[in-house]
Amino acid sequence: MTEPIGVIGAGAWGTALALLLADKGHPVTLWMYEKDLAEEANRTRENRVYLPGVALPPNLTVTSSLEEAVSGRKYLLAVAPSHTVRAVSTAFAPFLSPGAVIINASKGIEIDTLKPLAEVFKDTLPKEFHRNLCFLSGPSFAKEVAQKMPTAVALAAYDARAGKAAQQLLSTSYFRVYTNQDVIGVELGGSIKNVIAIAAGVLEGLGFGHNTMAALITRGLAEMSRLGAAMGADQRTFAGLAGMGDLVLTCTGGLSRNRTLGVRLGKGEKFDDIMKGMKTVAEGVKTAKAAKELAKKHRVDMPVVDEVYRILYEGKDPRLALRDLMSRTLKEE
Repeated sequence: MTEPIGVIGAGAWGTALALLLADKGHPVTLWMYEKDLAEEANRTRENRVYLPGVALPPNLTVTSSLEEAVSGRKYLLAVAPSHTVRAVSTAFAPFLSPGAVIINASKGIEIDTLKPLAEVFKDTLPKEFHRNLCFLSGPSFAKEVAQKMPTAVALAAYDARAGKAAQQLLSTSYFRVYTNQDVIGVELGGSIKNVIAIAAGVLEGLGFGHNTMAALITRGLAEMSRLGAAMGADQRTFAGLAGMGDLVLTCTGGLSRNRTLGVRLGKGEKFDDIMKGMKTVAEGVKTAKAAKELAKKHRVDMPVVDEVYRILYEGKDPRLALRDLMSRTLKEE
């Protein structure tokens, strides 16, 4: 049975998920913030700015009206950039249908409050919708999902029934969804891995090899796990798709915006110059600030995150950052 579905956020990932749902036969309304780009996408049947080269099917409509995308929908996918989630969810809350399941597919931490996005949604949505919140994460480049390459992801939910419903909605022959109830673990994995991916790109840009990358990924995972434990996450989550899976993909895949940013930093480009030319958000840039503050708040040692922060915001030379990491006091693993 098909359901009319709203997708809020027409970046590459939002568009890829809208295509997936449309491919299953659902009538999909994709909300795009820019009215002119929404009109262009409807006219050309392509999201040329964020996911070029992929045709939009007839049952996918692009709109700049939140009311049109949200009203009457049993399922809503929220895929806005993390720093806009509070404003966007506040704006669409009045249009939610009773009992609607909201699936958040954005990754990040709100910088001002240090809240995971689950807590942001609890601030902005009426309490009756809190049990229906779900959170999608895991190793999934938008372009490859749009190309129907086999992908496996994790979906965390407070309520098992909502989680199962969202799992059934999103699962296809090429997109496999696993459920669990560790919302904070899934959210932290999807957020912190972006910071580690910047570090991975820096190593690539500096010309280091597989030994160095393996060390970074392993120690980055340790940092994610420590913070997760301090914030009440299930440690097993970080060995799964939302932890190790997403971390490996983002640190090694050429489609990662965070890794690409790091490569350019490692090659000597200045952070401000890079940011001026970036069309889409590298979430790790903002998350580095939040992760550093969360580590301080929970008294967790996160040296890789600290050094990424210093490279981004204090202009520290990447080679010096690596030297300082390698010369830290020796300890047990």
